[in-house]
Amino acid sequence: MALGKRALTFFDGAWREGNTPIMGAADHGTWIGTMVFDGARKFDGVMPDLDLHCDRLVASARAMGLEPCAIAETLAGLIADGVTRFADDEALYLRPMMWSTEGSPSIIDAVPGSSAFAICLETLPMPDPGAFSLTVSPYRRPHPDTALTEAKAACLYPNNARIVKEARGRGFNNALSLDLDGHVAETASTNVFMTRGGEVFTPVPNGTFLAGITRMRVMDLLRADGVKVNEVQLTVADFHEAEEIFLTGNASKVMPVTRFEERDLPFGRICRRARELYWDYSLSRTPVTV
Repeated sequence: MALGKRALTFFDGAWREGNTPIMGAADHGTWIGTMVFDGARKFDGVMPDLDLHCDRLVASARAMGLEPCAIAETLAGLIADGVTRFADDEALYLRPMMWSTEGSPSIIDAVPGSSAFAICLETLPMPDPGAFSLTVSPYRRPHPDTALTEAKAACLYPNNARIVKEARGRGFNNALSLDLDGHVAETASTNVFMTRGGEVFTPVPNGTFLAGITRMRVMDLLRADGVKVNEVQLTVADFHEAEEIFLTGNASKVMPVTRFEERDLPFGRICRRARELYWDYSLSRTPVTV
């Protein structure tokens, strides 16, 4: 499935136009689900934190039991080359990925040195803030002792998909998901923040959700700007008392929530400032050059 109107895929040493087939029916990753991936963005001529996204892909591969078949610097260089094949003003989704091609004699685990990789670059406009509603999901996040939560692994995403599908079935855009202890983890697709009394609160990482790169960057930028940011255990009740709620993630970066359950919320001062700080940071990075 292509996200945008044009996709470009690097596989087996070359760039190829379109949604390129990259896995065989007998590849271990096809039927056991060892695919790991990461997502970065190119917009306004920059690719903020691309190095960190590539580092995380390599770490995810190792967590999956694979020997990475490319280092982060190689992946970043290939991506930088690939984006020059698009128009300068196009916003892109940048997705490197790795998987295993062979299984061990036990079949289930991968042969570590059998990893392969591909990179898919797709046109995807940056969305503008707008109406966005959030509910609470009945589905929970696994603990680290029940799933490979330290990796950005494709096999974890069917649970995310049912979270967002159930929420949309009730007329919401997304949903808070809880861990098995009843604390808020994140939404189906983003990290989550709330404000109260001029301070920012976000769930403390506990292994049940991916503490994202954009999340980290926004926290650092807000703290440098004098905003107190608290990583704490949060409940649904805390979000019912929130003055603002906003989301961070690679696809949309920083976005406000304008309704939580049945309560309207503002596109507030702190979320606006977080977006401003993030864009200022991003545009100060080294521009993409041909």
